[in-house]
Amino acid sequence: MLVLWVAVATSAQKDPLASWNEGTSKKAIIDFVERTTKAGSSDFIPLDERIATFDNDGTLWSEQPMYFQFLFMLDQVKAAEPSHPEWKDNAVFKALAAKDQKALAEIGEKPLLEFLAVANSGMSVADYDSSVRVWLATARHPRFNRPYTDLVYKPMQDLLSYLRANGFKTFIVSGGSIEFMRPWVQQVYGIPPEQVVGTISDVKFELQNGAPVLIREPKINFVDDGPGKPVGIYRSIGRRPVAAFGNSDGDQQMLEFTAAGPGKRLMLIVHHTDADREYAYDRTSSIGKLDKALDEALAKRWIVVDMKKDWRVIYPFEK
Repeated sequence: MLVLWVAVATSAQKDPLASWNEGTSKKAIIDFVERTTKAGSSDFIPLDERIATFDNDGTLWSEQPMYFQFLFMLDQVKAAEPSHPEWKDNAVFKALAAKDQKALAEIGEKPLLEFLAVANSGMSVADYDSSVRVWLATARHPRFNRPYTDLVYKPMQDLLSYLRANGFKTFIVSGGSIEFMRPWVQQVYGIPPEQVVGTISDVKFELQNGAPVLIREPKINFVDDGPGKPVGIYRSIGRRPVAAFGNSDGDQQMLEFTAAGPGKRLMLIVHHTDADREYAYDRTSSIGKLDKALDEALAKRWIVVDMKKDWRVIYPFEK
């Protein structure tokens, strides 16, 4: 029995994607990495070109029943509500307060982000960073009753580590704001804050009591979603990715942009199919809708990860 246990443990240590079940998805990922990192291979990718971009919501951590950043910002809005009686007639505020996903989907992302930018403006970037950290340390997911940073995907953490061990530089390219993600992504994903590309709020420089501070402005400067993702990649990274990972129609253009480059490429979509361990949703969901991107992935033979079938575990706290 001891010999068997040692053999299993040794095998797990050698498997960089031990949280993945054996199957076509895992095999395709390993095949891509081996082909593109082996010197002399016709698919070899030089070290400085090994750029991999990852969406965050629904790709690296859960996003149901509502994007986690929206839940954070809703708490911020509720705290600021007494100072803004004019919000009681605001459609965005009413939809947020009711957590009405259908109404929020009809309103659209841009008006929602604009309202949230106003509601979360006026504080220094340092104070905002602190508020994110406090919220993540105290807030709990309504279904799992765990901190939101517990709801990251163990298979994707393993994938990030596997890519970096083979010389890939990993970036987050998300519709979420850089200010919300930067305080915690290094600890959770091993991705430093300077490798986060996201939606950007305006910030201004000013002196307060002789000290320089950066203050959040009530305006969105850039929305890093859909067609904005390739633009954000161009502006912030300056190289076309050779591998891209997403889960929704908001990631479609990033995957198309990656696929259009020369040489070997890897495009992967996480398909949420596991209602028991996480959530099952795709074409009709108001959060993380996967419709046109799924059709394109199937037509162009991108990797489509079946979460229920391909992932041995979903969260790090699972045994």
